[in-house]
Amino acid sequence: MLSIAVCDDEVIECCNMAKKIKDILEEMKIPCIVRQFRNGKELLQESESFDIVFLDIIMQDLDGMKTAQILREKVSDKILIFVSSSREYVFEAYDVEAFQYLLKPVNDRKLKKVLQKAVRKTEKCSQEFIIVSKERQKKKLFLDDIYYFEIKGRVVEAHGKEGIFTYYGQIGELENRLQDKGFFRCHKSYLVNLKHADGYNRQKIVLDNGENIVIAKRRYEEFCQEVLKVMRGNGGIL
Repeated sequence: MLSIAVCDDEVIECCNMAKKIKDILEEMKIPCIVRQFRNGKELLQESESFDIVFLDIIMQDLDGMKTAQILREKVSDKILIFVSSSREYVFEAYDVEAFQYLLKPVNDRKLKKVLQKAVRKTEKCSQEFIIVSKERQKKKLFLDDIYYFEIKGRVVEAHGKEGIFTYYGQIGELENRLQDKGFFRCHKSYLVNLKHADGYNRQKIVLDNGENIVIAKRRYEEFCQEVLKVMRGNGGIL
């Protein structure tokens, strides 16, 4: 079941948005729970983990942008959708990896389109995996949970949210398996999940778990193109 939060200090707008979301998802035959919050503090205090969060930006006390920054520190994989009456914060939305930026009043057709894309993203993230072998046993590795793969001789280390899983393999073969899956060979020893790239310069990639991965000089330009492609594929500005 899809879990969605709507956070807006305007009570009527919050209720209307929550109802529209629920109606659209019911039409799509997708079971869901839609919770409403009146400010960022209420949302952050909630223990429930949401798949999709709709955030108004201009709110009293704790605004939507600051709320998103704190939320991103806690969870890096949730879909954030900003809803605002102003275009002023469009570029700041990139800093917190916003999936979409909707302008009020939100057009119903546009909202439906965004929800369809968001639902596809949640399904894709939760389902894509590869199977690897270790000591005659098979292991399922969910791609969205992997930060990067590192090769050490004939051993591959999969660095993920649950720790490091090692197995025998070749990084070239792995690179082929992960083609068009959002991974990039930034160095002869590293295959990075670009969805977890939080920042970069010509020498390194900074991941959202705080780790730094080196970029080979000859791969930098291609890396820039690929990371932008992944950002566009994961969402955009409407």
